[in-house]
Amino acid sequence: MTDSYAEAGVDTAAGDRAVELMKAAVAATHGSEVLGGVGGFAGLFDVSALTAYRRPLLATSTDGVGTKVAIAQALDKHDTIGQDLVAMVVDDIVVVGARPLFMTDYIACGKVVPERIASIVGGIARACAETGTALVGGETAEHPGLVDPDDYDVAGAAVGVVEADAVLGPERVQHGDVVVAIASSGLHSNGFSLVRKILADRGVGYADRSDELGGVAGEVLLEPTRLYTTPLLGVIDEVGGAVHALSHVTGGGIAANLARVLPRGSWVELDRSTWAPQPVFRVLAEWGGLALEDTEGTWNLGVGMLAIVAQDAASAVTHRLTSAGLPAWVAGRVETTARDLGGFVAGAKGVEGGAVRLVGAYRG
Repeated sequence: MTDSYAEAGVDTAAGDRAVELMKAAVAATHGSEVLGGVGGFAGLFDVSALTAYRRPLLATSTDGVGTKVAIAQALDKHDTIGQDLVAMVVDDIVVVGARPLFMTDYIACGKVVPERIASIVGGIARACAETGTALVGGETAEHPGLVDPDDYDVAGAAVGVVEADAVLGPERVQHGDVVVAIASSGLHSNGFSLVRKILADRGVGYADRSDELGGVAGEVLLEPTRLYTTPLLGVIDEVGGAVHALSHVTGGGIAANLARVLPRGSWVELDRSTWAPQPVFRVLAEWGGLALEDTEGTWNLGVGMLAIVAQDAASAVTHRLTSAGLPAWVAGRVETTARDLGGFVAGAKGVEGGAVRLVGAYRG
């Protein structure tokens, strides 16, 4: 008997092989709260522990990795893109002070190559384990004729929990609070449409070695997004209510994302001289004929997360984060005094928040 579905381009047997290859990595993220294992129609997560909360709030986030996947596909290197996905989703959840519980993923591809799918999911699983997130389910969808055979896209969603009276955000931010910048690992997962255009215009291939970038271009660009969740939750537990707000520096850049978590009427000037962007930003900007300042609304320029903390806790927070492998430093201060806010970025993505601008010059 012929398999008409296979003749149409969908290989269900390959999908089954992919599941077998990824099962161990996924199962490694499961604690006793996960019921049913891998392969069910729905993932099950026991939330009995939430009865210990006075008023538990569920936090959820969904995202993808964007065009960074094009570089992974070009190099046929798929083991890091999963960490990018987890970081984009789970590090958004910690912004409100929530502890992640579980995550699901979705991979759309033109053709299921079991080893490729397992490599992607293996990266997701490793990052989930590092952030204390159970990977409870997912879907790999084969779309022949719609997606090219070697192309794919990844997306995911996660759920976390936070006590209602512990939610972080603009309501907690006060005049005099200190803004702590936390280092990124590089480009993370935003602004890759600009990155890819710069390389194309420069005539640099992803497999080309670049002395300026310090290695094979694509491998440098695939440096995975830093995971902030576990160290930040540790800081929140350690210094209690001294952490007032967090901002994940993703699409839109530094100023816009910080403005989203500031109260209306407040403003911050972030001092560029407090940090030096990594070489990858300088090289790409130079190749594109841009000043670093021109890219501040696109790339993170070395700052992946920002914490707004009480002034007397700033030293403890920076020390705790740096000790956990996340270099952190004071980059600004929250002000509420009246002033002309011309040149500031005010709010973003529909949020009428505070105002932010970057001042000074980056360290060399």
